Amino acid sequence: MSSQALIHSQVIQKAWEDPNFMELLKSDPKKALYEVMGITLPENVQLKTIQETAEEIYLVIPPKPSEMVASAKINVKAAW
Repeated sequence: MSSQALIHSQVIQKAWEDPNFMELLKSDPKKALYEVMGITLPENVQLKTIQETAEEIYLVIPPKPSEMVASAKINVKAAW
């Protein structure tokens, strides 16, 4: 599992377990990741949180690796 996939799984697990984190993740995802997990995203990176339901799911298509910008890497200071 890649480090990005691991972080993604940890964020989802934390959101399921902690309603306050879930609400902050929906209202201010960058702040939620920083305050709870020590993850800092660059200013130029936008982060949106969408909660799926049983009736509505989302297919996220990431950018091609060749389109990724090195400066947009996630800086993980600590995990909870």
